[in-house]
Amino acid sequence: MKTCKLGKNGPHLTVVGFGAWAIGGPWQWGWGSVDDKESIDAIHAALEIGINWIDTAAVYGFGHSEKVVAQAVKGIRDKVFIATKCGMVDDGSGNAIFNNDPESIRNECEESLRRLNVDQIDLYQIHWPDENVEVERSWEMMVRLKDEGKVKYIGVSNFDVELLERCMKIEHVQSLQPPFSMLNRKVEDEILPYCLQNGIGVIAYSPMQSGLLTGKFNFKKLAADDWRQRGAFYREPYLSKALEFVEKIRPIAERTKHSVGNLAVAWVLSNPALTSAIVGARNKEQVEENVLSSDLELSEEELAEIRSLLNEMGL
Repeated sequence: MKTCKLGKNGPHLTVVGFGAWAIGGPWQWGWGSVDDKESIDAIHAALEIGINWIDTAAVYGFGHSEKVVAQAVKGIRDKVFIATKCGMVDDGSGNAIFNNDPESIRNECEESLRRLNVDQIDLYQIHWPDENVEVERSWEMMVRLKDEGKVKYIGVSNFDVELLERCMKIEHVQSLQPPFSMLNRKVEDEILPYCLQNGIGVIAYSPMQSGLLTGKFNFKKLAADDWRQRGAFYREPYLSKALEFVEKIRPIAERTKHSVGNLAVAWVLSNPALTSAIVGARNKEQVEENVLSSDLELSEEELAEIRSLLNEMGL
């Protein structure tokens, strides 16, 4: 599978990464119940096909996702690049809250090392900004963890340019993980160009807008505890408009002999700032379809056609 370098002097990651959010199981921002064996089989399928990295987070299932990843990579750790995140913790009652306090970050790192059963985390990322903690203090701790060898590379997720600049004054930011899809393009104008110009790798999450752009989305089939039940992108009148857009791009996908989901991921990867797209999967079949996105390169005409449809629909 095609690979790209993650930022300045970074590792080469496959352009599609395995997203382990959903396999965390039920929690505040979960996707419903999961079968751990099925999750492990999905990870094994991804690695066998050629995906070389996994993205998880301590907060996914409050540690469950990391434990499942650890089981899946047992015995093959040296063949897998593992990225995880800190800065979201259980408040004691099952609610995830932001906490980028330096000592909390250190504690989370130790716990992630234990759950993942690794000596070093390949990429450690601050999950979300925390307005109650100066970002400089948080980033200085991330640098210390790197200097101590507990993590190899350090990055951030959901940061804007101002926060990136403040971090960059202390230590180079290896990567940014932002949400990015045809339906969520907020990072296009300022954040992605900044990353490209400053050697910050970009690994986009939710390239299929958490299912909306798969071409198979059915709100009625969501589990009662699926976070999308209350998500802004899944309410009317936006939902119907988004699904109408999916039908408009379906012919483009069919012309390329790929699925709508593949088209959505390929569109994200067409941006020159992108290193990789994180694509979640809960079973082997989803993995086998997702990886086909890496083979699809959209022409300038196809990209222009998609952009025209987005503008036409006011999306």
